Amino acid sequence: MLSKIIWTCAAIFLLIAVTGTGTALTNQEQLGKNLFFDENLSEPKGQDCAACHAPGVGFTGDNSSINQHGAVYEGAVPGRFGNRKPPAAAYAGASPILAFAGKIWTGGMFWDGRATGRMLGDPLAEQALGPFLNPLEQNLPSANEVVARVSSSSYNTLFNTECGAATSTQAKYDCIGRAIAAYERSPDVTSFTSRFDNGTLTPQEKNGLLLFRGKAKCDRCHTSKGKMPLFTDYTYDNVGIPRNPENPFYNEPAFNPMGAAWIDEGLGGFLNSDMTYFNVARTEIGKEKVPTLRNVAKGSCEAGYIPCVTKAYGHNGYFKSLNDTVHFYNTRDVLPVCGGVKNNPGVDCWPLPEIGLNINMKEVGDLGLTPSEEADIVAFLKALSDTYTAIPP
Repeated sequence: MLSKIIWTCAAIFLLIAVTGTGTALTNQEQLGKNLFFDENLSEPKGQDCAACHAPGVGFTGDNSSINQHGAVYEGAVPGRFGNRKPPAAAYAGASPILAFAGKIWTGGMFWDGRATGRMLGDPLAEQALGPFLNPLEQNLPSANEVVARVSSSSYNTLFNTECGAATSTQAKYDCIGRAIAAYERSPDVTSFTSRFDNGTLTPQEKNGLLLFRGKAKCDRCHTSKGKMPLFTDYTYDNVGIPRNPENPFYNEPAFNPMGAAWIDEGLGGFLNSDMTYFNVARTEIGKEKVPTLRNVAKGSCEAGYIPCVTKAYGHNGYFKSLNDTVHFYNTRDVLPVCGGVKNNPGVDCWPLPEIGLNINMKEVGDLGLTPSEEADIVAFLKALSDTYTAIPP
């Protein structure tokens, strides 16, 4: 009897490890999953959302070769690239509508907040619709074309069930965005199954958490307290990250006439382009959205995964490891400036920031962490990886 119980528990554990939490998706979530993994929703066909948001690495980019260099992913049209590293599509569902709260901006989606949430009341749903019509991403010509392709898909019955009541193409398109957002909020994507959640941290990881919440000041933006914390406060910050000289957007003349002179103004650039906000844009230039740290090491060689990928960090993918990222946060203001645009091999120095305005000087740059304390923080970050990977439909 005991052996039968053990076998049954093992079988259940294996099922959960392979398929997720074992929680069935709602119809809306299942529709969103089908849309997320549909390679027919691009022109030319062949690129789905998962091309830039792969489950095995925490719903961000999973190509080591790309991550080791420019870190920006190619769109459906060969040779066309966007301008930023793909952010994680998981753990983003609680981001509020973009708003100025006291002295800071919170909410919105994309690194620069341009999916404000004002149109649909849901920034995540608005963000989900962006790539379909972006010529640097999935490159479809119109919302009508997206709806037409979904209507003729293998899951068109589910689409009609969920979105058939919509009376216009735009309403059906909005329904598509809401379905993808529902999937990204589902336990298939946002599962809270890390060792941090399970309370099984090692002594080193526990010390890393103490440093994270204390001396290292990480918790001030990557909130870690409360029940099932999201490790982001959905604000915007310029931490002084250097430009990534290998960003392929510098060589995208049709969409970037400034070439190598282009600089990423982040939230400030978006606010400056919107008549609602342009008068307050200058104080936000260079600020990028604070990302969640959940799954930050998932699938990485640095964390010991087999198989594994090299991951890139920062909005432009400048950093290639958590070790370098934490070291930068700790030493940005105390090490000499590198002579070149890249961190010189074997030399402990940092290049100048891409944007010198509005840099966070209070919580980043001179933290006084020892090498062992840096290592403890990295160990803790590795413990934020979920224990299973969503499988395409």
